[in-house]
Amino acid sequence: MIEFENVSITYAGADSPVLVNASVSIPEGELVLVVGRTGSGKTTFLRAINGLVPHFTGGTLSGRVTIDGRDTATHPPRELADLVGIVPQDPMSGFVTDTVEDELAYGMECLGIAPEVMRRRVEETLDLLGLAELRHRALLSLSGGQRQRVAIGAVLTSHPKVLVLDEPTSALDPGAAEEVLAALQRLVHDLGITVVLAEHRLERVVQYADRMIVIPGAGEPLVYGTPADVMRLAPIAPPVVELGRLAGWSPLPLSVRDARRAAGPLRDLLIGRTPPLRVVDGGQSREELAVTENLVVRYGTFTALRGVTTSIRRGEIVALMGRNGAGKSTLLSSLVGLRSTTTGAVSTSGHDPRTLKPRELVHSVGLVPQDPGDLLEATSVADECRAADHDAEAEPGTTRALLALLAPDVHDGTHPRDLSEGQRLLLALAVVLAARPPLLLLDEPTRGLDYPTKSRLVTVLSDLADAGHGVVLATHDVELAAEVATRVMVIADGEIVADGPTSAVLVSSPMFAPQVAKVLAPEPWLTVTDVASALDGEAV
Repeated sequence: MIEFENVSITYAGADSPVLVNASVSIPEGELVLVVGRTGSGKTTFLRAINGLVPHFTGGTLSGRVTIDGRDTATHPPRELADLVGIVPQDPMSGFVTDTVEDELAYGMECLGIAPEVMRRRVEETLDLLGLAELRHRALLSLSGGQRQRVAIGAVLTSHPKVLVLDEPTSALDPGAAEEVLAALQRLVHDLGITVVLAEHRLERVVQYADRMIVIPGAGEPLVYGTPADVMRLAPIAPPVVELGRLAGWSPLPLSVRDARRAAGPLRDLLIGRTPPLRVVDGGQSREELAVTENLVVRYGTFTALRGVTTSIRRGEIVALMGRNGAGKSTLLSSLVGLRSTTTGAVSTSGHDPRTLKPRELVHSVGLVPQDPGDLLEATSVADECRAADHDAEAEPGTTRALLALLAPDVHDGTHPRDLSEGQRLLLALAVVLAARPPLLLLDEPTRGLDYPTKSRLVTVLSDLADAGHGVVLATHDVELAAEVATRVMVIADGEIVADGPTSAVLVSSPMFAPQVAKVLAPEPWLTVTDVASALDGEAV
């Protein structure tokens, strides 16, 4: 179905090719997972499947890419539209219409599909992806996760033979992600559609993949094989595989179910041992950085927050969790003064954030939004860093030094729009951190980040908390919450329904429990690091 024959891709001005002599044969009706470091070339590989590379992006492609016998060199993307559907990292970049139902129908209109067929397919897709209640909603009114599901649905209605997805679950809560992956499984197994997806959150996807492609970047040859074969050697792996490596299990488990079957001896060894607790220094925790009292926020007739009362203190790292559309982003926006409150009050650093001047605000609270491009305006990374230093009244080089810590592979001359999704997020984070705000708010901070980069982010956030900053993460990444959060708040339908220490909230939740907690339940172990620390080198 998909053939890459000695494919090399080089962009103008690049020192080396993104892909080098890539040869891959993907058969019909398989789910293939593409993984690799942030910026390694995963998106380039995906875009080459439907001819966006090089017809749209530019650059030079040598070798041959064929899709169901069609050569992408002689068939531009418009001539592959009936064969290949692609869902980008940023779903809004692909939307054409204004409402959910119109967007689902648009692609079929372009292909000239009969109206009665269009209507049936729209209804099927609404049910398949749980979008029926959103059919008349404006796309701009949707949460990030809801937009992602609409983008997938807009491609599915055209019934392509090949479906290409770039980070399809990165903006979805665990439940919504499972629904999308289950839908993709049905497409593969029942309809024989070939699905190729890039995903950093391997814990969600690896057990569903038939094959994996590892793109190491830096011109290194890619690796292609079954998940079991690839995971034996891959430097990046989900927590359940890392736990298997620690315990010496063979074969390595790819799912929680497989791990639980092998975990009996490990559970016995951990009896009587206590997981480390994340505590906040008592002196720091008394100072409140942000407070909300009976906060209500409405968008027209829709109530996004319903009487939220909470506080954020120095030294805390708070994970704000909940399903898509629950109100997480609205709460963060309220804390930085971007939303008008209907009733109730918000106080940040002792002031209503809406009354602070911009220069006062950046030194009180910083927000990295879901779309980090909203904060980036310059034409190069170096210019962006210099502008951030000026705006934050920081020493020259401050932002660049932060970026070097977060993303050492980002070059000064690169245009921000040419960075990967994860690299743009890290650049935006460096811009915000330049002002050293006491309160840092991050909306889906690990979207587009690989495991090593996420590990660096965890270190930075932990250091900030140790230095007395407060951090709030609105996230669907349960593994991130397990790794770094000192406290978890769960919000549902605009109300806080759970608020407490990380282990108490996550372990008791079937939806938000991390993989290690599910494997070693009922004991409150959260991460592989915690288990390794407790064993202290002892053989399993």
